[in-house]
Amino acid sequence: MKFVHSSVRRAALCLALGAALSGNIAHAQSNITGIIFGQAEPGTTIVIRNAGTGFSRSVQVDANGRYRATSLPDGVYTVTQQRDGAQVAVRENVAVTIASGTDVSFTERSAMQELDRVEVRGTYIPVTDVSQTDTRSVFTADRLEKMTVGRSIESVALLAPGVVQADSRYPGGASFGGSSASENAFYINGYSVTNPLTNIGSTTLPFDAISQMQVITGGYGAEFGRATGGVVNIVTKRGGNEWEFGGLVSYTPSGLRATYKNIIYPDNGTPSDGLVHTKRDEVTVNSFSYGVSASGPLIKDRLFLYAGGEIVQQEQVGVLARPGNVANGLQTTDFDMPRWTAKLDWQISDDHLLEVTAVSDVEKRSVSYYGLTYDPGEDTYQYGSEKTGGYLYEEGGELYIGKYTGYLTDSLTLTALYGTQKLDDIADPVGYDPSQVYVSDTRSIANPIQRGAYQQLAFSDAYNETEGGRLDLEWDLGSHLLRFGYDRHDSESRQGQVTSGPGYSWRYESCGTGSGGTAIPGGGGALCPGGNGDYVSQYKFANGGTFSVKQWGYYIEDRWQITDNFLLSLGIRNENFENYNADNVVYVAQKDQWAPRLGLSWDVRGDSSLKLFANAGRYHLAMPNNVALRGAAGSLYTNEYFAFTGIDPVTGVPQGLTPLGDGPYSTNREYGQAPDPNSVAAKGLKSHFQDEVAIGFENTIGDKFTYGARYVYRRLQSAIDDMCDYRPAYNWAIANGYSEEGADNLGNALANCRLFNPGEANTFQLDDGTGTLVEVALSKEQLGFPELKRNYQGLDLFLERPFDGTWMARVDYTLSKNYGNAEGQLKSDIGQTDVSQTQDWDHPELMENANGYLPNDRRHYIKASGFYQITPEWRVSATASLASGRPKNCMGYYPDTPENEEFNALYAYGGPYYFYCNNQPTPRGSAGRLPWNKNLDVGVAYRPEFAGSRLEFGVDIFNVFNSQTEQNRIEYGENGGPGVPYNQAGRVVSYTLPRYARFSIRWDL
Repeated sequence: MKFVHSSVRRAALCLALGAALSGNIAHAQSNITGIIFGQAEPGTTIVIRNAGTGFSRSVQVDANGRYRATSLPDGVYTVTQQRDGAQVAVRENVAVTIASGTDVSFTERSAMQELDRVEVRGTYIPVTDVSQTDTRSVFTADRLEKMTVGRSIESVALLAPGVVQADSRYPGGASFGGSSASENAFYINGYSVTNPLTNIGSTTLPFDAISQMQVITGGYGAEFGRATGGVVNIVTKRGGNEWEFGGLVSYTPSGLRATYKNIIYPDNGTPSDGLVHTKRDEVTVNSFSYGVSASGPLIKDRLFLYAGGEIVQQEQVGVLARPGNVANGLQTTDFDMPRWTAKLDWQISDDHLLEVTAVSDVEKRSVSYYGLTYDPGEDTYQYGSEKTGGYLYEEGGELYIGKYTGYLTDSLTLTALYGTQKLDDIADPVGYDPSQVYVSDTRSIANPIQRGAYQQLAFSDAYNETEGGRLDLEWDLGSHLLRFGYDRHDSESRQGQVTSGPGYSWRYESCGTGSGGTAIPGGGGALCPGGNGDYVSQYKFANGGTFSVKQWGYYIEDRWQITDNFLLSLGIRNENFENYNADNVVYVAQKDQWAPRLGLSWDVRGDSSLKLFANAGRYHLAMPNNVALRGAAGSLYTNEYFAFTGIDPVTGVPQGLTPLGDGPYSTNREYGQAPDPNSVAAKGLKSHFQDEVAIGFENTIGDKFTYGARYVYRRLQSAIDDMCDYRPAYNWAIANGYSEEGADNLGNALANCRLFNPGEANTFQLDDGTGTLVEVALSKEQLGFPELKRNYQGLDLFLERPFDGTWMARVDYTLSKNYGNAEGQLKSDIGQTDVSQTQDWDHPELMENANGYLPNDRRHYIKASGFYQITPEWRVSATASLASGRPKNCMGYYPDTPENEEFNALYAYGGPYYFYCNNQPTPRGSAGRLPWNKNLDVGVAYRPEFAGSRLEFGVDIFNVFNSQTEQNRIEYGENGGPGVPYNQAGRVVSYTLPRYARFSIRWDL
């Protein structure tokens, strides 16, 4: 290549190619296609052709010397400039990544006249994507194959700056920019695959089916919403004009896995100090993975197929018993995870494309329990061979997506997408006999009666289902790129529990000798029998149903190229959410929620080497289906009391029954009916939403390095949780002239836990005891809660050396602060999974001293990754992280003082749920921090020359130094009352995984 002026070399090459291949942070819209743009001679034609599929587009260069081709499928392209049908210049190997822009400019300078053809083959000049304004990381299949990283969506997402691992009690969860693990959105080929029940985690797919994966950490445009954390966008591989076949076998042997740490009782001055709480040093894990793929043309240049599948099998064996406690015994868990992906791409013509994707993600899990005996003298266990129980789980199902892209004119592009997904959620107990009645015995007798292993079971037909689509229109007006769109996503979940067997269970109890004629405690007026006072209660329980959430929105956005160097993105989105109970009635609705979005990109030097950017926006989030399960579902729980004359010796069922009382009694007045949907939540309930602003820059150092910085500020403006406080409604009723009985009814109605917006005024509709709803408007002061607070500030710094055919490396450092009195939709302090219904806001006393560093606060986080191609045959790689620990708490009982006597007697939770210890305030996060989390993963790969580089042998070692760091711990400091130490205070809940090795063989044909 020959250059006349070094100042125009970046414009003369396909500068963004390296950015695409290296997966560096780009600033783009969050769709699943890419853009090629640039400058050229006005009046010429730009022809863009995908060499792999034959797809081609032609666009005209406008009078200002600009061109832009949008909505391009990911892939590698050849870009040609033509004048009057004759080729003027060409750029080859131009990579298009999802939601990113690639600058391919042709100039009229003398350099261009000598540069008729540029072939970019393995060379790179680092640049920034000046065409976009948000913040993301893009990981290509080529980069993922070369890196040492876990084969999961979460493992890759954690490589992005500002992303930290969520509490281990949320499997697969991650926190983006200080948010809780339920505030993220996941997409496969443009369709949302976020867990519809809890919003934690997502559908996955064969790892090698991923073509590109983008991790968006903030600032995305108006076309997407419904996330206040981050967005993970995955595009699957597609076929081309050449048939290709591949496969992978990997093995993680238990023999090379370091010993798991036992969980030990902490040193709290109790007899249990230093003893084993959970024995983990005998846990063994063996894992295999087998994958194959095929792709190619069914009709050359027109119809293409990609199909890939993998089976992951894992066996885990471990002792779960504590010394002297053999109830759990030996547990074995067998995982069988068959997954497959298939994609058809039909290029009907160069102007009309049709894509159909199918994904199957199923996890089958068999859990078995075996008895054992413990010898305290020898400190040994003897395992039994007879199975004592277990469960068979099957979770997951199929996903189908169809997408149409029409290039209606050079300036008008239409895309339409539709998808549907059905996921089973089955849990079958091993050895369950549905004809057997569960029987328990609370009497103080020598041989209490026990029949059956399961008192309650999950619905046998539980499932989660989604359906949705979107329509987008893009209109290129030269300096303005207008975008309009509408999208909808509906989800449905059937979840719940019911009493096992015939739908009821028996429990033997006793009032005691000589108690005849006295009231059975909690018996609803039933009287104790004579004699020895023994009686039996028949218990019925059912909770759940089929619930749904409907979400839709529309947007308009203008991407205005103010000058050659300034891009302004102006957008606004309207969000709408409806949550339905099991009777298909709306119990919460949020309509016409306006979310403005603003972004700015400044190409300072005009050569894509230095970019300043800023963005600001508002983002909304709906409640998932599990909120209805707890807060809007009908719950049946009744007890009916009987005297009895005998007990069946085989079944344990009582005989000779005589009723005690007037039939079934329940504290639930509706006897299984769903609560009035108007009473479930505060009137006019606002959704969970957040505001965000960010500013940053990216710059290049010579031809080898890129560096940059971003400052981001996030503020949670509104949240939804439940409150369960009797007092505000009672006091309101007394102040408004109600009788004691009427005020008590309203107070009890509010105490049943109603959804509300914490930290502000709320109006409730409460049952006055007669079935009539009374509107109770309560100010922030009357409710007594502090203002909601969750603020996140982060400074992300990075330095990257993109891949040049030999090596690449990237280092990120994040300095952040996550501060406030509520984590968001979850409560990691205690691992609570009740989304939007945490313990936090149940009554004001729980929020005293709650302001402080939140569970997802990691003050310092360093991430580094890279690989080096030593020779064409040998490659080494490494991934490392160093993170400061999460803040710790000491939670205890509400202070036992005279002024708190009434509250403790009538309203306080009888447990260590308050930010007090030893009757003293212990503000959130004030008990220190967990240790720093240090991790190093390394790998080596060998592609023998004799196999023509189509065969690769690999070894990866994870957590090389076996740094098993505690991830979380018990944060209760008291048990049994104020000032009573808890012998498990500070006990570790989980550690990071021990060192293990993964062997793999990959082949490409």
